Amino acid sequence: MDLKTYLSERKTLIDQALECYLPPGNGPGQRVVEAMRYSLLAGGKRLRPILCLAAAEAVAGNVEQVMPVAGALEMIHTYSLIHDDLPAMDDDDFRRGRPTCHKKFDEATAILAGDGLLTAAFEVLAAAATNHPAQASVYHEVVQTIARAAGYQGMVGGQMADLLAEGQPSTLEQVEAIHRLKTGALLTASVRSGALLGGGSARDILALTQYGEKFGLIFQITDDLLDVEGESAEMGKPTGMDAIRQKATYPAVMGVAAAKNQARDLVAAALVDLQPFGERAEPLRQLARYLLVRRQ
Repeated sequence: MDLKTYLSERKTLIDQALECYLPPGNGPGQRVVEAMRYSLLAGGKRLRPILCLAAAEAVAGNVEQVMPVAGALEMIHTYSLIHDDLPAMDDDDFRRGRPTCHKKFDEATAILAGDGLLTAAFEVLAAAATNHPAQASVYHEVVQTIARAAGYQGMVGGQMADLLAEGQPSTLEQVEAIHRLKTGALLTASVRSGALLGGGSARDILALTQYGEKFGLIFQITDDLLDVEGESAEMGKPTGMDAIRQKATYPAVMGVAAAKNQARDLVAAALVDLQPFGERAEPLRQLARYLLVRRQ
């Protein structure tokens, strides 16, 4: 398969779904909906929803049925970016090559836009469960999986730990613990949710969850490396900020060469997790390999 074509086709489907899930607003909420759409429809890789769809494909599931979950995951991810960019957090002016939400609008609107996307995500999930009553119990498990991954036991808790670690000496174990939550939890939940709704067996779901956990770490290692070696024009945001903020990162505790080796080792291990799925898991294989060479 050609990964570039696959990603483009999946991104088009996801973007079309997101347009349906968040149409333009009117009335008192019009401004906040405008801000929500500004960030949600700004582009981006759509990696989390694509992982969700690819995991469903790996277990021979119905991609159309999984699409609401994929859309909800992108809403949650976008909310996290809006809040992460705020002055009280990472204080970034650009995201995906254009002004961040609080720069385009204002801080209060950006906060509300993030809140709106988070709650809209669970509205989409609830509607999907209602529309598929035969799979309601599976949707409930998916909702619990995503809520845990997005909340204080996952992404929110990891973000807090990341902020507390700024300027402090960190070990590799501490860095890994932070990023298993901050970045890895939602990526893992994306894969696991696709496997669940795709009808995977308990063994399938375990294998894909283990793949997702490794994928999350690979993504963070390569993201840290891009902040060191990447170009701002390619990234769509300033680089070199981790060192300025004294963030707990893999290159900071391991060095660049060791971090690259760690990423390669994790990719090899992730590919082993996919062996039982044969050709159906080829998109997931190529996505893992892609992380080693991505430039944004």
